Amino acid sequence: MDFSQWEPLYRDIRQEFGFSLEADRQAARLLHSMVGDRSCQQEILRSIIAGRKVTVCGAAPALAEQLSQLAGVVVAADEATSLVMERRCPDIVVTDLDGNVEDQIAANRRGSVVVLHAHGDNTAALRRYAPRFPGPVVLTTQTQPFDRVYNFGGFTDGDRAYLLARHFEAASVHLLGFDFEHPQPKPGKDLALKRKKLRWARRLIEAY
Repeated sequence: MDFSQWEPLYRDIRQEFGFSLEADRQAARLLHSMVGDRSCQQEILRSIIAGRKVTVCGAAPALAEQLSQLAGVVVAADEATSLVMERRCPDIVVTDLDGNVEDQIAANRRGSVVVLHAHGDNTAALRRYAPRFPGPVVLTTQTQPFDRVYNFGGFTDGDRAYLLARHFEAASVHLLGFDFEHPQPKPGKDLALKRKKLRWARRLIEAY
């Protein structure tokens, strides 16, 4: 998905959730200031994905029983990384640093390309973790892309991972560990808000 396609969707998302455009922009600039000088260009993702079968893993409980279906290029969305690593190191990790970040850093050390996403609500996590990734990283934003900060579309880690595979022309995309109806409880997290986000994730995946 190009930014011209994403921008009107992002505008609708901001209106529905009350997100700040400027806060998202500031987060992207922060991420770039910390690791932009050593981040990778998007071509590293194309070289991994283009023309290949891709399996995108979400973090729903069903993933544990679906690991035997991992095939082709494996893209783990945030929290799914920990479980996927029990079977193999994912090729790509897509994260806004909301899961077990230590496992994501470990995957990056073992060769996973980590797609680090900046938005207005994760600046504290960016400051804490972004400089710690020792391997290849690609930077993304929800707003206008710039320099080596990209935007391939997507709202949650899961649908961003899916749209990433589509953007770089995967031969096919298979989803594992996705549940759009039953968000997993997390301390301090609003389940009603998560349900709204999952509705957007489903909409984006089904539309694109």
